[in-house]
Order: sequence, then structure tokens, then C-alpha cells
Amino acid sequence: MITGGSDGIGKALIEALIPLGAKVATCGRSHDKIYKLQMEYSNVMLHAVACDVSNEQECRNFIESTIETFGGIDILINNAGISMRALFIESSTEVTRKIMDINFMGAVYCTHYALPSILERKGTVVGISSVAGYRGLPGRSAYSASKFALQGWLEALRTEFLHSGVNVMWVSPSFTASNIRHAALDNKGDAMGNNVLDEGSLMTAEACAGYIVRAIEKRKRTMVLTFMGKVTVMLNKLFPSLADKLTYNHYYKNGEFVK
Repeated sequence: MITGGSDGIGKALIEALIPLGAKVATCGRSHDKIYKLQMEYSNVMLHAVACDVSNEQECRNFIESTIETFGGIDILINNAGISMRALFIESSTEVTRKIMDINFMGAVYCTHYALPSILERKGTVVGISSVAGYRGLPGRSAYSASKFALQGWLEALRTEFLHSGVNVMWVSPSFTASNIRHAALDNKGDAMGNNVLDEGSLMTAEACAGYIVRAIEKRKRTMVLTFMGKVTVMLNKLFPSLADKLTYNHYYKNGEFVK
């Protein structure tokens, strides 16, 4: 099961797993994208459902329909997520609520209803986190909070299920070429529809998906992707005050926040 499979890393994961013989279930908020995805893979074992992961009942329906279709769940990849680009002081609290509902509660809902089957099969729960789950980023306060929450929650689950045969892991990509920045929320909670980064210079979603699949196969605990991501996490752990200054300088030019 892969949440948020109609774009970016989620879609790349589908493209990586289906050739391996996997039966894949996925969901996305856009009915049109889900329909297009289902048509694209009409000759393989793909179960695609329109689902807003911030809605608990829709998550439950997605899980139950997957179990009904395939008989159970071996791997759940909580990938669905949304970002933001706005300073906290300028933002509505609705932005924080919306991001937490999708990025954190969406994973909680799907995992809650999938766990009995995963426990029975001694499977894997995966959370797609971010370097922002280790280092809070200015202008991404709610996004950072959601990823910190996701990692702390998954760490707790990993400990709870340490002797159950279930593997709980989280993967933290750095900047990856995907649709997440186009869908990022502004200070009012609306999609920005633009991107400030050169997508061509970023890790591709396909490369990211390859790393994730290999990490699942090896039943890893955690994985931080890209050299810059690893440096950021290590620097923040060893020299947090220096990391504050470097992070500020990256996101502010002449004292002005760069979206």
C-alpha cells in the first residue's frame, strides 16, 4: 500500500514495485489522477482509490477495500504529504492544522487500520519523512512539525513492535524532484502553484523510490538520502548553533525570507 501514489515519489514507487511482481494499492485526492493511473496499469494488479488521507473514514475504506481485494497487507508506505512556504507570523493557524492532518494524522489513520493485517504477516510500516524531520526549516514550520511528529511516532511504534516481527522504518529524503512544492500551501492555506527550486538539480523521484525499495528489502530502521541531507542531519546534531546560522543564511537573503 502506498498513499499519495498519483504523483512524485508515490508514483515512482508504483513504477518500481510493479515490475517486481508486487500487488499494489494506492490512493490520492484527485479522482482524475487516480482514474488515469488505473487506466495506465489496467493490465496489472493495481488497486487505486480516491482518498483524502486527512479523512479517517476514507482511510479506513481504503484499507478495508485493499484487504478485500488482495487478502491482506504486507507493506504500508505512508507517503502522502503536503508542504508549505510561509513564515509562521504571517500564516493562518489553518495552515498548520491542514498540514498536520495530512502529513501526520493521515499516516496515523492508515497505519491504525492496516496494523492487524501487517502484524499477522510480519510486514513493514514505512513513513516518508524529510530532513525537515531532523532540522526545523524557516518558512516550513508546520511541515517540519509534521515530520518531527511522524518520526517520533514511528520510533515509538518501532519500539512497541520490536519483538513482533514487524519492521517500522522512516526514510528522509532531502530536496527531491516532485509535485510537492507546486502543491505547497501559502500563508492562507492555498496551493502556491509555483516552485523556487531548479528541479533538474534535485534527486529524481525514481532514484528516491529505488533507495526506498532497497531499504524495505533490507528492513532498515532509518535512511537519510543525499549527501547534503546527511550533512544537514549530522551538523544539526553536533553543532546546532552553527546549523541555525547556516539554515538562516540559506533561507534569508539580505534579511528577507526567500520563499
